[in-house]
Amino acid sequence: MTVSTPTAAAGPDFAAIKTRQQAAWSSGDYAVVGTTLQIVGETLAESMDLRAGQRVLDVAAGNGNASLAAARRWCEVVSTDYVGALLARGRERAAADRLDIEFREADAEQLPFADGAFDAVLSTFGVMFTPNPRRAGAELLRVCRAGGKIGLANWTPDGFIGQLFKTIGRHVAPPAGVESPALWGTPERIEALFGAQAADITIERRQFSFRYRSPQHWLEIFRTFYGPVLKAFAALEPAGQAALAHDLGELMARFNRAGDGTLVAPSDYLEIIVTKA
Repeated sequence: MTVSTPTAAAGPDFAAIKTRQQAAWSSGDYAVVGTTLQIVGETLAESMDLRAGQRVLDVAAGNGNASLAAARRWCEVVSTDYVGALLARGRERAAADRLDIEFREADAEQLPFADGAFDAVLSTFGVMFTPNPRRAGAELLRVCRAGGKIGLANWTPDGFIGQLFKTIGRHVAPPAGVESPALWGTPERIEALFGAQAADITIERRQFSFRYRSPQHWLEIFRTFYGPVLKAFAALEPAGQAALAHDLGELMARFNRAGDGTLVAPSDYLEIIVTKA
């Protein structure tokens, strides 16, 4: 008689999930949205108190908002992302402003740098989207030197973008076993990821306001250029697309404070500064 032993349930296939995520962020052109978020990179650089000559790594940099902010403060900057087209956009911006930045394709969960190689490690609305947050958090800590700082800007679950992803999730199921990226916008997740190796953690709740010509203009831009929204619509039949558009319209109506036909939608995020022990 053969006795079978129970096996543990298989965990998420992070490699497959990452491949799909990379395809999503490679679709459209995130830089069209990303460039509007520049003020967040500038604010984070100031809060980090970056100093000239510091070696700075921008992780999941997109089109380089935090990279540009650090380079404007005469830091030695390496800008990384796993979408080469976004790095190309960053290069264009750096060239236009005559800023010296090194651009390099890299996976946030497997950074190709030595332990303690950087004085500061940044990520604005980037690393929060990695499928394996514990692996990503460990990598940020690994490449930051002792006494160095990790600076993050992460959307909160209850803010406009956090609710955007919750709305999408009601129409297109997220990958099984993968936690919401908006958990990076909670103090509990930050403490769990960084607390054991942190000398200090400061968290401030801030807002970024999405400003568009109208709610319909926002929807057109995000549906065309913002990968996760583009892919969500592409996964649905026409009736499902109409239902998603309707729910996104209701979401905008809930957050829009403009009152003049335009869209001004404040979105809460956490600005986090971790000082590594």
